[in-house]
Amino acid sequence: MFYTLTCPNCKPFKRLLNEVLPEFGDKFEFKTTLANSPTGMFRSMKLGIHSVPTVLINNVIEFREVPARQELINKLKLY
Repeated sequence: MFYTLTCPNCKPFKRLLNEVLPEFGDKFEFKTTLANSPTGMFRSMKLGIHSVPTVLINNVIEFREVPARQELINKLKLY
């Protein structure tokens, strides 16, 4: 998950991911990247990320906004 400290949608999305991901056991590893840190800026540019929150699964951008809980679950079930 790419986020910034001032993003109003990042905290709710992070909370949602922390609630939903345990249902999938060890299938997913949740990592965060501060998009406006030097390393985060480089990774964001390299991956074509221009907005936050952005979530990647297997280095593919899956969400650029906060999805509905069921939408998130359905997407995760595809993996």
